[in-house]
Amino acid sequence: MSPALQNTTALVGRIMLALIFVLSGFNKIGGFEGTMGYIASKGMPAPAVFAALAILIELGGGLLIVFGFLTRPAALVIALFCLVAAFVFHNFWAVPDAQRMPQYINFMKNISIAGGALLLAVFGPGAYSVDAKRRA
Repeated sequence: MSPALQNTTALVGRIMLALIFVLSGFNKIGGFEGTMGYIASKGMPAPAVFAALAILIELGGGLLIVFGFLTRPAALVIALFCLVAAFVFHNFWAVPDAQRMPQYINFMKNISIAGGALLLAVFGPGAYSVDAKRRA
């Protein structure tokens, strides 16, 4: 793969990976009460604090990844966020049968996205990123 194609692919991949977080973060802002209710339904304390933290991680981390700024730490935070969300919010093993498959799919989605974020943390954002421009 040519360097230009490799870097273009890295840019497109970063945008695709981050899109779910940017959109979800914006949606949580508009649906803050619902987000707090969902967090509270899982028995977590301080739902307003955790809802605000989720917005910060999703929206902030997603935008950092899109622009390739502080990419490696942002990707590590996103990976950890996905793992926590998978085990706390998509515990398919503890839900009624009718909810098991959707929760299993969401659990595996989060695990897979965490894997992609870890790869981004290891290999970096590519040349078409703020991080690359800062090193140059």
